[in-house]
Amino acid sequence: MAPQITLYFLQASRCIRSAWLLEELGLDYTVKFAPRENGAAPPVFKKEAGGLGKFPMLTDGDLTLAESGNIAEYLCDTYDTSRRFLPDLGNPKRYAVLQWVHASEATFALHGLAILYARWNQKSGNVEETEAGLSKNVIKDLEYFEAELTKSSGKFLFGDEVTAADISMHFSLVFILARELGTKGRKFERTEKYIKDCEATESYRKAVQKSGHQL
Repeated sequence: MAPQITLYFLQASRCIRSAWLLEELGLDYTVKFAPRENGAAPPVFKKEAGGLGKFPMLTDGDLTLAESGNIAEYLCDTYDTSRRFLPDLGNPKRYAVLQWVHASEATFALHGLAILYARWNQKSGNVEETEAGLSKNVIKDLEYFEAELTKSSGKFLFGDEVTAADISMHFSLVFILARELGTKGRKFERTEKYIKDCEATESYRKAVQKSGHQL
């Protein structure tokens, strides 16, 4: 019997979050994979996935879901019987975890993408000056993240076990550091160690192997 869960996976993207969480949850799933063409999703793949044609997209039976944070919340609420990855409604820790799930996109990725889009699209003016101004937010974000890591009792945000917070934050951090988006040559050693710890988990390695993920 074929798995009822299908993950539409675009190369070099935040889709790795969904694959990693599926592996952590021990769920059987099918990957429909596409490489980028000229830096974008192939039109046929976008049409097949539907919606805005953005990825990840996930189907579970007749249900279709978009947005990696939304997918994470659905998978945790539906399949995480231990509530390890995302605690129950009403539990204060749930909202502490969700803060990072949302911050991964609404703060960290947003500030990094502003710089990337300036590099790609600014037609006049001084791009370096624009990036220097935008980098203040990125530096502030990373300094905050490193300070928060010191409060954890373990190597991840909430101890020695991965949660939905780590699965969401990992990609945004890798994205910013790998492309040097506003980091001004600075090193963030705690964050780099955190990334290595995330990528050393068996579930992350399995997700990469199954999906073919590369950044």
